[in-house]
Amino acid sequence: MTEIELFRARADEAAAAAAGSGLDNVRERHLRSQAAWQAMAVRAERVANQRALNEAEKEARSVVAF
Repeated sequence: MTEIELFRARADEAAAAAAGSGLDNVRERHLRSQAAWQAMAVRAERVANQRALNEAEKEARSVVAF
């Protein structure tokens, strides 16, 4: 399981916990947790994409240099 998949799984768990909660404050806590996990997943995906772009550019530069 990748880090991104883990973050998304935790967000899903928090959403399920929020849906099953009978207390408003507990539901709100789970929803905040869900939002945080989703934000971490988005951030991790953006970093992974940028890392792949940087590696591709680095590889292209090294091929051109030779």
